[in-house]
Amino acid sequence: MKGLEIEDVKIEWLGHASFRVTGKDVIIYLDPYILDDNPPKADIVLVSHDHFDHKDDENIRKISKEDTVVVGPESVTKEYENSVTVKPGDEVEVKGVRIKAVPAYNPEKPFHPKEKGYVGFIFQVGSVKIYHLGDTEFIPEMESLASENIDVALLPIGGTYVMDEEQAAKAANLIRPKYVVPMHYGKWRDIDLPGDVNKLRSMLDQDIQLVELEPVRKE
Repeated sequence: MKGLEIEDVKIEWLGHASFRVTGKDVIIYLDPYILDDNPPKADIVLVSHDHFDHKDDENIRKISKEDTVVVGPESVTKEYENSVTVKPGDEVEVKGVRIKAVPAYNPEKPFHPKEKGYVGFIFQVGSVKIYHLGDTEFIPEMESLASENIDVALLPIGGTYVMDEEQAAKAANLIRPKYVVPMHYGKWRDIDLPGDVNKLRSMLDQDIQLVELEPVRKE
């Protein structure tokens, strides 16, 4: 599937953890490490943390226009004048879009320490609520997210630096989105991560639909 369309909202996987969400009046990019050719300009760019495969300054400049707003932790936004800084637990409104920053970290691995303040994002475009988990494993803070009534969860499954398929299924079955879109797996530029979409599908509760998006940009 090229893109997931729900009512007047389209979600496209650009590759790795990079997505474009297009609503009636807004275009939002998430962690734009991968872009397609001639990408449309962004109204909002959400960046979960400052690692090179999520915060790509060249790509952010490529999709920015005069009033584009970059949203992320201070390690990201300090380099952008037109930005909004968030930490886990913050809720902000940017260009009419409500955005909630939620924790994203490794409980035991060293790659994404909790004290760094990295985030995932829960935001709503039109009537569609989306959760981009960022670089995280399963963490206790996810237990409170079932009440968010999330429509689409963008779940990392590549293991190594983030959750694997088992943890992703545990998170999805707890959060209970209508749709799950796997991300952060496969080969992208300098990155090659495992990830078995069918394994994840086999562990999801029956009322959660897995949507395997075909990346807009093929490496």
